[in-house]
Amino acid sequence: MNNKQKTLNGSFSLFGKGLHTGLSLTVTFNPAPENYGYKIQRIDLPGEPIIDAIAENVTETTRGTVLSVGEARVSTVEHAMAALFASGIDNCLMQVNGPEFPILDGSAIHYIENIERIGVKEQNAEKDTFIIKSKIEVKDEKTGNSIIILPDEKFSLNVLVHYDSGVLYNQYATLEDMEDFKAEIASSRTFVFVRELEPLLAAGLIKGGDLDNAIVIYEREMPQDRYNRLADIMGVPHMDAKKLGYLNHKPLVWNNEPARHKLLDIIGDLALIGKPLQGRIIATCPGHTINNKFARAMRKIIRQNQIQAPIYNPDSKAVMDVNKVRKLLPHRFPFMLVDKITEMGSNYIVGIKNATANEPFFQGHFPDEPIMPGVLQIEAMSQVGGLMILNMLEDPESYSTYFVKIDKVVFHKKVVPGDTLVFRVELVQPLRHGMVVMKGYGFVGERMAVEATFTGQIIKKEEENK
Repeated sequence: MNNKQKTLNGSFSLFGKGLHTGLSLTVTFNPAPENYGYKIQRIDLPGEPIIDAIAENVTETTRGTVLSVGEARVSTVEHAMAALFASGIDNCLMQVNGPEFPILDGSAIHYIENIERIGVKEQNAEKDTFIIKSKIEVKDEKTGNSIIILPDEKFSLNVLVHYDSGVLYNQYATLEDMEDFKAEIASSRTFVFVRELEPLLAAGLIKGGDLDNAIVIYEREMPQDRYNRLADIMGVPHMDAKKLGYLNHKPLVWNNEPARHKLLDIIGDLALIGKPLQGRIIATCPGHTINNKFARAMRKIIRQNQIQAPIYNPDSKAVMDVNKVRKLLPHRFPFMLVDKITEMGSNYIVGIKNATANEPFFQGHFPDEPIMPGVLQIEAMSQVGGLMILNMLEDPESYSTYFVKIDKVVFHKKVVPGDTLVFRVELVQPLRHGMVVMKGYGFVGERMAVEATFTGQIIKKEEENK
């Protein structure tokens, strides 16, 4: 898995009419810096306001996702958002000259093709993926619509749709790997039932809708004269009112194209969570309303779990076993407090300390209530951080690491015999002039036990002895 954030390699523009306004619109996608996220700028309004593309800014979900901040609003963003999310892009500024994105052909394929044409650029910052570790469900009790996310090794989706229709009844769609989004999902087009056209037109919507940008489903016979009136409004030839089926210029790409488009919409709406997810989505009769409800719930859960415990699988091969740790650290019994390193990135490391009942410090701290001393938890954390820094050097065995400063130490829970401490240490400031600042977290299971910020120094062993 590539864990770096990504943005576009350059800018591109797409233009066409808006589905609901019928206006001629242009949207431009631009690269953005690390940790920028997705933002949309209304360049046609005074001051060119910017809207953060996050779930809390969704103000309407009728036939599309509408984002608003103050007087600035933009609708029909979900197809573009799905293309960005599926392409692994974390940071992008979108500029549009009107109140919605162009509908194009009603799918996400043109966005995907242009992203591939312009290219994707890897950035230095780590991608902050939120890992699902237990079932989360959001359900609408009135409609029965629901979205569930379960733990999984990657992000995948299963979608079931059901309509009271003789043409479109039950359909199922799945996406096991986001790498398959272009081939399996991106070309699926939005759809509408003929029976929905009159109320939508009465509401001032779908002014730009036609048989080139939507699949129209005729599944309930109506009088010929009424059918003719609708055809005149839509600007299409009169058709036989007795003939039910799909009305569109381009044939269905897949038999379950509507279900695939619902899956596309979910990806676009979940992009507004603001973080990639690792888990399996199971959606029953989804729509923009339940999608947004789920995205808001996920954002709340993420805020409550800003720092997630690393996934620790004892069966996985160690990046550094105890013998490699011994080669880099000078510590020995009873002060060698790292058993192994399980993961290491460009700016972070994950290490393990098993607190067994045989630890000598439990004898005196305390005999009747054994607790691992907080100072030793910090020492273990710093040793994990020291291994990360030493691993960056060409000749790590020639250097020693030392504490210079410890800040913002918080102990959240006791560490007792039988606990496994899982440490994640991240760089706050890069190594400069032999000095480095790191932030460390220690977890027992899913609960944080300790956190601290500390400054370290590396010194060549020859210089120590002078």
